[in-house]
Amino acid sequence: MALFGTDGVRGVAGVDLTADLAFNLSTAAASVLADLGEFAGHRPTAIVGQDSRASGQYLEEAICRGLSSAGIDVYRVGILPTPAISFLVQDRGADLGVMISASHNPASDNGIKFFDRTGSKLADQIEAKIESVFGQIVSSSNGAGSVIEDLGAKESYIQNLLKSLNGNLTGIKVVVDCANGAASFVAPELLERAGAEVIAISASPDGLNINDNCGSTHLENLIARVRSEGADIGIAHDGDADRVLAIDDKGSVIDGDFILGILAQDMELPTKTVVGTVMTNLGLIKALEEKGIKFIATAVGDRYVLEEMLAGGHTLGGEQSGHIIMSKYANTGDGLLTALQLISKLN
Repeated sequence: MALFGTDGVRGVAGVDLTADLAFNLSTAAASVLADLGEFAGHRPTAIVGQDSRASGQYLEEAICRGLSSAGIDVYRVGILPTPAISFLVQDRGADLGVMISASHNPASDNGIKFFDRTGSKLADQIEAKIESVFGQIVSSSNGAGSVIEDLGAKESYIQNLLKSLNGNLTGIKVVVDCANGAASFVAPELLERAGAEVIAISASPDGLNINDNCGSTHLENLIARVRSEGADIGIAHDGDADRVLAIDDKGSVIDGDFILGILAQDMELPTKTVVGTVMTNLGLIKALEEKGIKFIATAVGDRYVLEEMLAGGHTLGGEQSGHIIMSKYANTGDGLLTALQLISKLN
């Protein structure tokens, strides 16, 4: 049964993505990882988070029930960005991470993606194994796991992001569009604590308004607000904040390729290489070559960008859509991390 797409399992909530599917998917994932020896010799733990979609509540309950029935202790972190789950898996020493989100899709959709203990998305072959055992009865020799609230998750994530910043953002006026998604609960606070003057828009999620004429797929409101406020920069996240686009002080769009070019100028690149995809703008490739920086193209998808980065020891990669990976700091695209690094270039 084909379940996984390029970024986890997605579908219309309550139609394609039901509580039963979420339960069975989580038990299948637990079974496969156990068979691979990932849980050997210890009590396994998992981190489970979600974006602001209303359907995330029943999916989270089903996933927590499935994982705990497979003998895994589950730490619920509530509404946080996807990259926070990747970080928390590593920070908490967990064996598995689960994020409930459909990224930039409308509120009617939702999705489920898994992270391994390194904070990386599961490899294609592991997802294929999960599909092959999906729906089978899973037993646990560990007994039932517990479900625990991790109340310090957001603060741990924010502190980790702030550690990546050299200096501060004092004197910079930022408009941030949170897409009425997970960024609403983190991005304004993060930027304020970094020293910026922050104007937050589309930061009042109600479960149904995520990505609704806002965020990285609808830049019109952000462009207008940057101009009217006389801001130095605008930042646009998507629903789960794993990507970012920016608006300069004139109202022009800075896409993922442009961001890669800016970051590559003064970021430490041990291999003098930037990784992108077959969709990367030729202008970026030529600009990098002029600076003596090699470019490697992968298939579309940030997981493939990361695989190439890890294989070659490269530290910067991303996609035009705004998924930017800086492997010195994270194993997945992180819109908030990218925003911090980008804004810091203004100082």
